[in-house]
Amino acid sequence: MLDKELLDILACPKCKGELEYKSDKANHKNGQLTCQKCKLLYRVEDDIPIMLIDEAEKLS
Repeated sequence: MLDKELLDILACPKCKGELEYKSDKANHKNGQLTCQKCKLLYRVEDDIPIMLIDEAEKLS
C-alpha cells in the first residue's frame, strides 16, 4: 500500500494530471496508478510506482 503523503504529491509525468491508486487485493505489494486525463496506467511494484511514460499502458 502506498503512503497517503506520497499519493498526495504524485502526478502523471505526461500531463501532470491527478492519479488514482488501486491496490491488488490478492497481493498488497502491487497495484496501479491511473490518469483519467491522458488515459495511462502506471504499475506499482513492491510499493514503488513505475512512473516512466514509456512503460505506461494505455487504458482501454
